[in-house]
Amino acid sequence: MDDNYQTYLNRVARMTLPEAYRSQVQHIQESSKFQPDSGLRQAVPFPGYSLITPPGVEATENSALYTQLQSYQQKLLQLSVNSDLIVPVPDTSFHLTLADLIWDSAYRDACEKNPEFEQQLRSCVAEIFQDYQKAIATDNQPIYWQVLGLIVMPRAIGVCLVPQNESSYEQVIKFRRTVYQNPQLMALGIEQHYHFTAHITLGYFGEISPELDRTNLSNMLSEVNQQWLLDSPGFLVDRVELRKFDDMTRYYRQSEWPSLVFSH
Repeated sequence: MDDNYQTYLNRVARMTLPEAYRSQVQHIQESSKFQPDSGLRQAVPFPGYSLITPPGVEATENSALYTQLQSYQQKLLQLSVNSDLIVPVPDTSFHLTLADLIWDSAYRDACEKNPEFEQQLRSCVAEIFQDYQKAIATDNQPIYWQVLGLIVMPRAIGVCLVPQNESSYEQVIKFRRTVYQNPQLMALGIEQHYHFTAHITLGYFGEISPELDRTNLSNMLSEVNQQWLLDSPGFLVDRVELRKFDDMTRYYRQSEWPSLVFSH
């Protein structure tokens, strides 16, 4: 389901062009993950599990890039459109998702039908990580990606990442294949829903006014994208962890939950 290396590069390159912003901005929608509450938009419950890189607050190896992303997020929030258009996520939660597992109603249903679901999920992921670790023991090149530019999604905005070489791409895709093709995980009802588009979410769309000047917004997004520093630090995909979330602001784990180190 995921693209080959060259197809991926071509696809994401198109997503960061001015015409892509013009087109995408026509289709943005309010995210249901944040709702108005006493005048401010607050995260609403949206529970689940994901396989992600350690979040910004813990990711010392990528702290230089995350610091840049914080100031980039501020630039987005300062765009001269209504203040409620973009709801920022905490910079402590910045991360790259390597594989979505289960969320929202599917997660609630799974827990309801099977009281052992969460325990089974954790032990299944632990086995996948162990098997994968053995498979890469002799072939573990460091996995480096880098920010290509701004990406506008239907309900969110963030930055898109590209691999620094083909090996960095193939290792991530191989990992995803190992996860999604695992029979035990499939038996738990977990399946691949999306093509991989490596991105770090900076915010979600809030109130979209009927008067929103979408052409002006797309022009401003293009300008902000031009300001992305070409010499920005690389993003080291060093570790992937099973993390739980209750909403879109915090991703946490217990110390004994599975994690996988890619390079030593």
